[in-house]
Amino acid sequence: MTVTTPKPAAAEPGPVQKPDLVTFSVDGVELAVPKGTLVIRAAEQAGIQIPRFCDHPLLAPAGACRQCLVEVATPDREGNLRPMPKPQASCTLEATPGMVVKTQVTSPVADKAQQGVMELLLMNHPLDCPVCDKGGECPLQNQAMSNGRADSRFQDVKRRFPKPVTISTQILLDRERCVLCQRCTRFTEEIAGDTFIALQLRGAEQQIGRYDVDVLDGDARGGTAVDRPVGEAYPDTSGQPFSSYYSGNTVQICPVGALTSAAYRFRSRPFDLVSTPGIGEHDACGSAIRVDHRRGVVMRRLSGEDPVVNEEWITDKDRFAFTWQSAPDRVTTPLVRDVAEDGTKGELRPASWAEALEVAANGLSAARTAGGVGVLPGGRLTVEDAYAWSRFARTVLGTNDVDQRARVHSAEEAAFLAHSVAGTGVGVTFGDLEKAPAVLLVGLEAEEEAGVTFLRLRKGAERHGVKVFAVAPYASRGLDRMHGTLLPAAPGTEAEWLDGLRTRLTGGLLPPEAGSALLGPEIEALAQPGSVILVGERLAGSPGAYPAALALAEATGARLAWIPRRAGERGGVEAGLLPNLLPGGRPVTDPAARAEIAAAWGLTGTSIPAEPGLDTTGILDALSVGALGGVLVGGVELADLPDPAHARRALAAAGFVVSLEVRASEATRYADVVLPVAPPVERSGSYWNWEGRVRAFPAALDSSALPDHRVLDVLAAQLGTSLGAATPVEAHLAVAAPGPWTGLRATAPGGEAGEPPVVAPGHAVLASWRLMLDDARGQDGEAFLAGTAKRAVARMSAATAASFDVYDGDTVTLATDRGSVTVPVAVADMVDGVVWVPLASAGCRVHDTLGAVPGDLVRVERSEA
Repeated sequence: MTVTTPKPAAAEPGPVQKPDLVTFSVDGVELAVPKGTLVIRAAEQAGIQIPRFCDHPLLAPAGACRQCLVEVATPDREGNLRPMPKPQASCTLEATPGMVVKTQVTSPVADKAQQGVMELLLMNHPLDCPVCDKGGECPLQNQAMSNGRADSRFQDVKRRFPKPVTISTQILLDRERCVLCQRCTRFTEEIAGDTFIALQLRGAEQQIGRYDVDVLDGDARGGTAVDRPVGEAYPDTSGQPFSSYYSGNTVQICPVGALTSAAYRFRSRPFDLVSTPGIGEHDACGSAIRVDHRRGVVMRRLSGEDPVVNEEWITDKDRFAFTWQSAPDRVTTPLVRDVAEDGTKGELRPASWAEALEVAANGLSAARTAGGVGVLPGGRLTVEDAYAWSRFARTVLGTNDVDQRARVHSAEEAAFLAHSVAGTGVGVTFGDLEKAPAVLLVGLEAEEEAGVTFLRLRKGAERHGVKVFAVAPYASRGLDRMHGTLLPAAPGTEAEWLDGLRTRLTGGLLPPEAGSALLGPEIEALAQPGSVILVGERLAGSPGAYPAALALAEATGARLAWIPRRAGERGGVEAGLLPNLLPGGRPVTDPAARAEIAAAWGLTGTSIPAEPGLDTTGILDALSVGALGGVLVGGVELADLPDPAHARRALAAAGFVVSLEVRASEATRYADVVLPVAPPVERSGSYWNWEGRVRAFPAALDSSALPDHRVLDVLAAQLGTSLGAATPVEAHLAVAAPGPWTGLRATAPGGEAGEPPVVAPGHAVLASWRLMLDDARGQDGEAFLAGTAKRAVARMSAATAASFDVYDGDTVTLATDRGSVTVPVAVADMVDGVVWVPLASAGCRVHDTLGAVPGDLVRVERSEA
């Protein structure tokens, strides 16, 4: 049975609120600007550029550098124009009615003042432009030429500091270049909330440095012992290391060369680089980036400017983690495994494309006849590739045994995605998060799993009073920096919490055990119009959680959005890379939906399977017992699967394995044919971010490497079928070919909350999620970035730690029948009977080592290691 999702009623258009306008003049040009507009912004609207260093449109005014001085006159009470006694900083001055502003263009006073400030700034500046990384793109260079004196009157010895200071493994500081604009410290305080660097000392000795408790006489704000990075030891200075996920943004906004990247330092000049726009491939936010390359090698990545998505900020992972695309284990030629007459398989060997495609086509054809072929495309695909994979599975292999979810997953989640996500277009946006009365996070740690989403939520909390709530085992640093409220829940109890919230917000009464004592009056904000519920992919492991989230959204009128961790997962849902779903949100069980897709794909004499297929677990189970004849794999890391050992056995037992990969992986070890595909930097395409927004990007580097859709197109041709995805243009047009789905949507997921496990003595419930910087292959080759990754620790409450006779800083071993991990203890304010460890960090691979998933019981015992 299928049901139609009701559309929300259209809001009645209200009266357009006209802003209060202020009329004044800049250099004789009369302007009318909204009340509260800064003079420096108004001048920009008139096409007048005022020099500045500290000013940044996304940071609060500071007036720190004084480079933007202008001459100002304002009318008095009688209307007489009276000049201010001294030039004023235009970056902190709001325009007022009748104000007359003269910039350096028309005022000798302003011009002289700006020249004087520039002379003071250059007095102690080392003038080492030939060796400075900022040389060629430096605002100080540009403005020294346009707004400075031709000669310096300074004859004394310049101030000197030891250099560089390693404020983290990836950020270096040359203090003598600093002009004390405070952009970096303001970014860390206002945007990221990571106050790891600050102004230190006073007067001539004032400088930017790592947060030092001895100098600033405060507590260790912004960092705790449990969140210290791996590469913490820096002998140069004392204080907290700059271990922020957003530290690279300070390098980009620094107007001089004071902050530089350890990976890029002394490697290139801006005028030697070619810049290409791109989209970050590490999460589902779709952040705009800029790829700078030289002679076919990517030298650095910077944040792009996109006000509706990432503004001007990106995570350090998007900025620095790009060397994986050119790692030494890159697969550059097809590989084929020879088979002896007795059926013994040999080693993979290089082969021509013609040979590899022929072997792959023959093997897939035989496997299709021998029981069918499963399809595991992974979550790395662009939209164009995802549609090609979906079409290849349905038309060439004739199967719905396709699932992109290389992680914990469930049938309940597949039903939720088909009902509430696929084919819904742009839903909740980043802008909505900033203005929502309240945002509830369930199964999602925003800072770790969707970095830019965290920044927009924090901006909303800081500037618009957005109330953030999180159903989680403990309050993370990210939640604290959003001024959020924890709704403490053990893994698997999320549905109980959501049902309790629905009861409370609809006027019901909660029993004490349902958490009613923890719900203050601020929770009522979730029932206000415009509130948002953000659910993560981790809810797939919590029975009944997705139905409970839908019920809560329906009861309160809140909007619901799903945020996966991988960049390609939302596009894969739209393309139908699920066993129960066709492109555009069409249920595979609906005859009309199958007919539409068949018509769009030009199928003749072939029908799309009518029954839902096997999910990832089902495909691996079928391979292990020979129920499927083969498998087509792409971009799947076996260690990320819920049971990696079972996945390895399944691929080893598979009759025929074809792998489409950028780099050699565990999957390629079991493959009979490996077909190399292009990484994002060498191909054009688009990602579908979690908002539902399509984010297109061009190829940055010229390459002969083929994208997935091209490889699948020629493989389909070898099997006698056309995919219509031979070129990027054809592949992109194929995405729109099916058109929107106007029929009935899939049935909403059902399911009830499971019973929490009985925690025996010596055991605890496992909680876990992935950290942004962990042991993922997407960070390979970035030793500087890896040094800022958080150390693996076991978090538990004081009562839980006491039950195991351990204290903060001790070491514990978590064990199952599969294996064990040993990590330090970090006592935290969290749910009793629960132990949290990172899912895939160095020295702590939960799935691979323990063979466990969040919600399972693990043995915990004190360790002397």
